[in-house]
Amino acid sequence: MKKQMALLRGINVGGHKKILMADLKSLFEALGFKEVVTYIQSGNVVFSSSEKDDLAAKISEGIKTKYGWDVPVLIKTASEIESILSNCPFSDEKKEKSYFTLFNEVPSDKNIKDVAQLSYPNEEIVITPMCLYFFCAKGYGRIKMNMNLIEKKLKVKATSRNYRTLVKLLELVTQE
Repeated sequence: MKKQMALLRGINVGGHKKILMADLKSLFEALGFKEVVTYIQSGNVVFSSSEKDDLAAKISEGIKTKYGWDVPVLIKTASEIESILSNCPFSDEKKEKSYFTLFNEVPSDKNIKDVAQLSYPNEEIVITPMCLYFFCAKGYGRIKMNMNLIEKKLKVKATSRNYRTLVKLLELVTQE
């Protein structure tokens, strides 16, 4: 069994697509996953599975069946998150206040270059094939570089988490 994390996009944000974490945990268990732990209300789930199939599709379909919503799901491993955090290009001070936009697949080189050219006041981005590193001096709630823009330009599904959330998920997924 391998521990992994599922990052769900767009649940419990602004009162939309509300799922109680206890219900989400139960759904994951009903789908056959083990050692299921949820973290905060924004759709973070650590679980164990020996399956090799498309886990993101299985989870997304389970949510659609139970709730009727299309919810993009990204599956990440501890090594992927470790790599993303250790390769953050920002200073430690900025890193701890940054957001990390993770992709369900590697965007094309052309799309990465197009997004890298975008510039908004008080927003810094560095984009790699695995992650868009994002620091916003004025706070995440006031950004121009939002998730819809990122997904549209990169032509991938994505979800963002802050530094503290990724560190906590990494801690949960590496616990024995």
